[in-house]
Amino acid sequence: MNRLKQVFANGKAFIPFITAGDPSLEITKELVVKMAEAGADLIELGIPFSDPVAEGQVIQDANIRALSGGTSVDKIFDMLRHVRKTCDVPIAFMTYANPVFAYDPDKFLRNCRETGVDALIVPDLPFEEKGELMPFCLKYGITLISMIAPTSNNRIHRIAREAQGFVYCVSSMGVTGVRENISNDAKEMIKLVKEVNNIPCAVGFGISTPEQASRVAEFADGVIVGSAIVKIVERYGRECVPHVVEYVRMMKNAVKVI
Repeated sequence: MNRLKQVFANGKAFIPFITAGDPSLEITKELVVKMAEAGADLIELGIPFSDPVAEGQVIQDANIRALSGGTSVDKIFDMLRHVRKTCDVPIAFMTYANPVFAYDPDKFLRNCRETGVDALIVPDLPFEEKGELMPFCLKYGITLISMIAPTSNNRIHRIAREAQGFVYCVSSMGVTGVRENISNDAKEMIKLVKEVNNIPCAVGFGISTPEQASRVAEFADGVIVGSAIVKIVERYGRECVPHVVEYVRMMKNAVKVI
């Protein structure tokens, strides 16, 4: 919990997402270290999966590229062991229930602790079924992040009361992907969360420009950006690191001025 607390300790947080193994685990390792140096407060690492139901085409394609390159859960853990020798940035895994249970949840969460993973985000695990993973998270000190969406409605208070670390607010309906306009739903959802729990709230899904990030940071504690970064990785491949670093620095500056 200590590292997660530091994410929001110095103002608004910028949280970039990348898919582990895209374009390679070697580049992923470099991206994690360099994004941390560029100001990322928490890095969300996607574990590639063949059926990522919450993802749009950009991140689906990244999953396919990573899996085609031979990326596996064990190799991701090995990569993080190397990262932790030099980099202390907070890290959250974004994955689906299937890879965790196929791997063995006890072993998965134990490896999370041993490799310095701070939090777990599982979009296809409903709030009502979090008991499937929570005992393992508690056993190994990994924070299970709660998600809320515009469809959560009267469940938001209940989810917020039990939330730990921070609440991931899905800004709009549908899958991940860059959007022209970010709806006002997130602002209202955060207001409902704060009515029952003064916990940090980070907004994701659709944010891609500094202007959007700055606008969201006016009412949110953190801004999560995935597809826009994955598109940079797709465009530049093995040469993506300096381009991603420049983007992360720009977006961090956009949320910092609030």
